[in-house]
Amino acid sequence: MEAEPAGAAAVFGDRIKAARSYAALLAGAGVERGLIGPREAVRLWTRHILNCAAMANLVPDGARVVDIGSGAGLPGIPLALARPDLRMELVESLQRRATFLQEAVDGLGLADRCRVVRARAEEAESQVGGADVVTARAVAPLARLCAWAAPLLRPEGILLALKGETASDEVRRDRAAVRRSGIADLDVVSAGATVPGGPVTVVTGRRAAAGRGGSGSKMVGARGPDQARRRRTR
Repeated sequence: MEAEPAGAAAVFGDRIKAARSYAALLAGAGVERGLIGPREAVRLWTRHILNCAAMANLVPDGARVVDIGSGAGLPGIPLALARPDLRMELVESLQRRATFLQEAVDGLGLADRCRVVRARAEEAESQVGGADVVTARAVAPLARLCAWAAPLLRPEGILLALKGETASDEVRRDRAAVRRSGIADLDVVSAGATVPGGPVTVVTGRRAAAGRGGSGSKMVGARGPDQARRRRTR
């Protein structure tokens, strides 16, 4: 397993022991159950745990966050460990993954503010709707992801989707379909430049309020002056 990078403790604070336990869980049961590829153990911290925690400052204080397609708990569990003020709901449709998530939540001491919901994202509105933030990582192309996320968000709620280097191309390609889904103000930001494993590329959006279109306004509510840098998407 990858050695813990210098700086990880600064990201997780007094939850660093739980982060270490999560890394060990991913390297053990996560690999054994097929939730993490065996080759990923050598980069669990930088490519997965810290990579996900790098977008923590984009989440508003005290938010209720729904992580869709949570899988092994990425990005939901690293975000919950980095931000103890958040309430997290991990949405996963497959039983074996949901079982792993529940074991992780219980074992890491997160059960008081993390809930596992076994459901398909597109069918989860009755269970987790009205969220302040929806997160996702490697779940679906942007247009489909936004169609799933929009019903789960409250009006003006925020979508944070971890994406790769082609994020800007994806935004340009899917902008019209995304607007029809009810997600507005698409943008691409680079977050977590000072975090080991960062920076990461995040597509941000907002569920449009009734009668409001995508005006391109700046995302508000996130922490700090920013670990995020905006990129041109037009």
